[in-house]
Parts: sequence; structure tokens; C-alpha cells
Amino acid sequence: MPTRRTTLAGLAAAALTVPLSASGRALAASTAPGSSAAPDAAAASGRAGAGGTLVIGHRGAAGHRPEHTLASYELAARMGADFMEPDLVPTRDGVLVCRHEPEIGGTTDVAGRPEFAARRTTKVLDGVPVTGWFTEDFTLAELKTLRAVERLPQIRQHNTLYNGRYEVPTFEELLELRFRLSRELGRELGVYPETKHPTYFAAAGLPLEERLLAVLQRTGLNYPNAPVFVQSFEVANLQQLRQLGLRTASVQLLSAAGAPYDTVARGSGPTYADLATPEGLRGIAEYADGIGPDKLQIIPRNADGTLGTPTALVADAHQAGLVLHPYTFRAENNFLPVDYRVGTLPTDYGRAIDEQLTYLRAGVDGLFTDQADIGVVARAELAAS
Repeated sequence: MPTRRTTLAGLAAAALTVPLSASGRALAASTAPGSSAAPDAAAASGRAGAGGTLVIGHRGAAGHRPEHTLASYELAARMGADFMEPDLVPTRDGVLVCRHEPEIGGTTDVAGRPEFAARRTTKVLDGVPVTGWFTEDFTLAELKTLRAVERLPQIRQHNTLYNGRYEVPTFEELLELRFRLSRELGRELGVYPETKHPTYFAAAGLPLEERLLAVLQRTGLNYPNAPVFVQSFEVANLQQLRQLGLRTASVQLLSAAGAPYDTVARGSGPTYADLATPEGLRGIAEYADGIGPDKLQIIPRNADGTLGTPTALVADAHQAGLVLHPYTFRAENNFLPVDYRVGTLPTDYGRAIDEQLTYLRAGVDGLFTDQADIGVVARAELAAS
């Protein structure tokens, strides 16, 4: 009998096997459970390309376009990503939109919009004061008047070419894009939504869980083998989603330090270090299907900044039946280990393919990358080796 891990990874080299309809919702209906075209367990949430590991377009193709825009997601898919990864935050009227954080001063042109100057404020976000403009203070109609800008202009100056050209998309708009591109490209693309700051938004009267479930239900994507992973840095959020009826795969995100904010807010609960132990991983397996660790939890860096020796996390997670999708792989020297950098400019590309190959050889089941094209090359080289 296949394990949960092999089921999740089971679409290695698989082609799209269901007929795709003209509209997104028709496609959802044609692949939902109960239809003759529903995928079986072996063709479930893995949806890996050739080589068997997932390439997850982190915020789309954030290394090539301003992140969390439809242009970024589309480019990631066309580059070969298996999944497109949106971070989800709500508007004042409760619509889930794709932004890295609720504060949007660094990812939109809101700071230059005099009509919204009075909305600038300071809030405490997961215990940290943050000043700026927040999605929950804007209706969707107001947010749609803004345009996206590059979040890291000092590192990705070339992305600033696209500043002011793209809207802030809703989660449903991303799902419509997924349907359209799946049909056009002839392979079923997945989405990998992250619920951002669930405790914060629950306290603000805008809980994320039922809103996310409603969108997945409405678009026919809440079933066990759906091309969906739901991820969160908090624990109670994922547990609550299961209790409310989430049927897709889910992933517990981890960090190299600290604790989930729901642990902090309660004053009790596991730290990220606790969750990464064999016992903690077995606990995660009771409500989730995988983990998304910081890549340094898999291969840490030495004191001199070079890449070190792999930890036991891959083996421990696999022993618990969990997949591992570490974050975040970026091509610029600024983000690479010292021994993988090329030249001295932080903005230049280093040996990013080699870095990803090192992690793939360590046994990870997929990776989050800002440059999906690099992930596709690394996966192909691993398969050919």
C-alpha cells in the first residue's frame, strides 16, 4: 500500500489526464470527486515534473517580475513551475488577496497616492510595531486602484521596469489563471496558498480559515487529491482548517528560530525547534502532510558562511511520513552561501543551480524558488545524473 508521502509525490512525469473545460469552474467540476475524471490517489497532490520533485514558484516568478502579481504567477508557470505560491491576506470587505504581508507600502504604489495618505498607521503585527498601509483598511475596489512595485529594488533593479503595471490580484483571480494555463499548457498546475498571520487577522475580525475554505469549495478544489497545498507558520490555524473541512494537502511551515505566533500569543505550545524533532514531526503528521522548513534547517551554513553538513531533518520527516519543501532558493549572490557566490556584486547571479542540486541530492521533495527556470534546470540535471 502506498504511503502518504509516495501518494503526495506520485505525479512524477505525469501528463494531464483529464479533459480541460473552457471555463475555470467547469474544469473544477470535471476533476472534482464524484466525476468520472477525478484523479486517483497516485495522481494526487505531488504533480511533480520529470525528476519527481516539485518546483514551487515562490510568489510566482519573484526573481523576474514584481511578486504576487498575475504576471509573476503566469511567468512561473510558463517557466515550468508545478505550483504557484500566493500569500493570502484579507481586504476590509473580507476578500482574500495575494500580498506578502498585510502592510503594502513596500509592494504597491500606495505611498504615492495622496487620497490614501491618511490611512498610514502603526499596528502591532505578531508582536512587532509596523508602520504603513494595511490591506484590511482598504476595500477590494480601493485596493484595485493601486499598482504593484518591486519589493527588493536594490537587489532586483531590473524588476522595477514593471513597477506600476500590475494590479493586486485576488486569490480567485489566481485560481482562474491556474485553470486557463492548465488548459493551455496541457498539464495541471497547482496552487500553494499561505495563510498569513492567522492570529492577527482573527483578532481583527477577519479570520482567514472559513474564507479560504469558501474559495476552495466554490472553485471545486477542496478534495483530497486536489492540486493544492495549504501552508501556515502557525499550528492552530492548520488544525482548525482540518476541523472545518479542509480536504487538500497541508504543510506546516517551520523557521530556524522562534515559535509559531499562536504559541507566543497563548504563552504555551511548541517552538519551531520542538516541531522539528522526531516527536514534533510525528505530531505534525496528525494534521498535515508535509513541512516547509527554512533551507538552513536542512543544510546549515558554517561560521564562515559556506554551506555545511546536512542535518537529520530530511530522514526524520520522511520517517514520519511527511514531505519536505524548503524555502527560499534565490539566484543572487546576496542570498547564496559564500562558496556558491560568483564575483563580489550582491545582485549578480551565483551558482544557484548547484545550490539547488545540493539540496535535491539531500532528499528534499520540492523547493520554493524565486526563479522557477533555475529550479526546472536543477531538477532535470538531478534526473539525468
